[in-house]
Amino acid sequence: MTTAEYLRTPESLLPTELIYGTLRVADAPMPRHQRAVRDLCLALVEHAESQRLGEVWISPLDVILDAERALIVQPDLFFISKERSDILTDRVRGAPDLVVEVLSPNPRIGKLGERIGWFQEYGVGECWLLHQFEQRMEVLNFIGENVIERASFDERTPIRSRVLPDFDRTLASMLRWA
Repeated sequence: MTTAEYLRTPESLLPTELIYGTLRVADAPMPRHQRAVRDLCLALVEHAESQRLGEVWISPLDVILDAERALIVQPDLFFISKERSDILTDRVRGAPDLVVEVLSPNPRIGKLGERIGWFQEYGVGECWLLHQFEQRMEVLNFIGENVIERASFDERTPIRSRVLPDFDRTLASMLRWA
């Protein structure tokens, strides 16, 4: 399937991605996953808006990383800085500054390593990986295709971000672990 064909498909609330021409559709996420996405979104929106940094977006929303190669993903959450707001048109056409993936025991779409590789390759600046069952956040910072920093934050340690200046919330302050 081409990017143009994908963009003509009907809207769906199911996680749907186009991976190098192959359509991937997953079941809807479980409540625990969606609660974590919601709670993180609220915290990130509060921070981004209060600091006037940009906008936080929630899946499902297509992020076209490579139209020519038919690579379209839907991260759980992502942030686009106001300086890069031009990538938001009818879809997101380019790499967000920050992506957040809430990990589940059984990944819904694809393998984590390949997703991280795409984020690196296409210019995402930072990737947060919420390990729900371990109650920790892993933060990866990229420059080009290199991971320049990888940090892990337990539920009581304030999360530090190169993309979101002055962000200092803990997982415990943001999430209900039910």
